[in-house]
Amino acid sequence: MTVLDQTTDLALSAAMREGSLAEHRAAEDSSFMSELLGGRVNERGYADYLLRLRLVYATMEEIVTAHGDDAAVAAVADTALERLAAIDADLDHWLADTADPTLESPAAEAYRQRLLDAAAEWPTLLVAHHYTRYLGDLSGGQAIGRILDRTFELDGAGIAFYDFPEIAKPKIYKDGYRARLDAIGPTGEEQERIVAEVKTAFRLNQGLFAELGQHLESYAR
Repeated sequence: MTVLDQTTDLALSAAMREGSLAEHRAAEDSSFMSELLGGRVNERGYADYLLRLRLVYATMEEIVTAHGDDAAVAAVADTALERLAAIDADLDHWLADTADPTLESPAAEAYRQRLLDAAAEWPTLLVAHHYTRYLGDLSGGQAIGRILDRTFELDGAGIAFYDFPEIAKPKIYKDGYRARLDAIGPTGEEQERIVAEVKTAFRLNQGLFAELGQHLESYAR
């Protein structure tokens, strides 16, 4: 088993990072994200991205709370990370002049369903999704927030998603988060399953970007 051969000798956090590098890069290299970071996506395009994220985070935060008795989930769960309220606040800004904020997204629905299936299969798999989303938000997400602020001249409005008021020092927090992951101490087979789920999480995120990429013409700024 390739993932097992490559990652079971590593600490869990390193295995999650190293085992998903290809999927992580593929998601980052999406045409939608390239256009967004280049300042070429309009307000509706970014709002549609947020609407997809809303379904993902609403589902994840609900099931993480529901499975708080799982030791691995409890090790990383932290209300200081939760993004749903921030997304709703941002949507109020980006959709203020939009009559129809509804969204149909097979990609977001597939993401939601995988979260539910993973929790039902083995709640510890939620750690893979938690890590993928929240550590990404605390890392590259910070740069995205700054780019949006500059591109749209927001003066801090509409980018609450990238603000973690309860986490004063993200670097220190991320180090502690990784230490808590490593302390979970899964068996080799369990670690393989977690790393495989991280890869799945990045593919699902890539699916969101691919779906958004189909609308780049209408999102052009």
